[in-house]
Amino acid sequence: MTSIFEKFSLKGRVALVTGGAGLLGKEFCLTLAQAGAQVYVADLNLSAAESAAQTITAQGHSACSIRLDVTNPDSVQSVVDEIVSRSGSIDVLVNSAAMDPKFDPGHAQTNSNAFETYPLGSWQDALNVNLTGPFLVSQAVCRQMVRQGKGSIIHICSTYGLGGPDQRIYEKPGQSKVFKPVYYTVTKAGILGLTKYMATYYAGSEIRVNALTPGGVFAGHDDVFVKNYSARTVIGRMAHKDEMNGALLFLASDASSYMTGGNVVVDGGWTAW
Repeated sequence: MTSIFEKFSLKGRVALVTGGAGLLGKEFCLTLAQAGAQVYVADLNLSAAESAAQTITAQGHSACSIRLDVTNPDSVQSVVDEIVSRSGSIDVLVNSAAMDPKFDPGHAQTNSNAFETYPLGSWQDALNVNLTGPFLVSQAVCRQMVRQGKGSIIHICSTYGLGGPDQRIYEKPGQSKVFKPVYYTVTKAGILGLTKYMATYYAGSEIRVNALTPGGVFAGHDDVFVKNYSARTVIGRMAHKDEMNGALLFLASDASSYMTGGNVVVDGGWTAW
């Protein structure tokens, strides 16, 4: 009988993480590598991906960097082909690449992100990365997983995909209003739809598709925002960047072998109120 620890092992498996050089992406890559997977750190920023992969290999784990533009079908297929050529399979896919105002300064203060004046171009850019990107990558990876007969896909959602943002937490005394932009809730809600569609599409197979929904992760936010956000959570604080890793490994491994079409919410109780 397999022990619970063996169920969490990814030894001999190959994992692709999009947005692998991001705040959570780097955590996901390290977690999968620590569990025994050969990890491909895929990111639009190749130098950042190389740095993340080097950090992992320096700890004695297996990681490679690769440049990926999730909005470009040719780039996506080229990456999938290269991974399969080098490693023989893709057993785990984590769709972590996404635009988010706190990490994309060019889109952070677009007209204060007011809905009434939000630019169409910014809306379309975000949809291309946050929704079309996971579609394209999943489509290419699933062609390989169908040949293998097995695989685990994890889409990264957000609590703002479960409900609208509380715009009050972005207010600061004496400053003009700034809003969480419309695209974020819309695309993250779409990720849940993609999760359920893919899970049911592959019904009867061993290709599993689930979502992981993080709450707010501290990333150098100012004190006013941290106080406002923390007051909305049951636990009373923002998440540490490593607090999604256990759920990620659960979904990637055989520990979740009877789970598909699901959504693991790790939000400090934000959605429990």
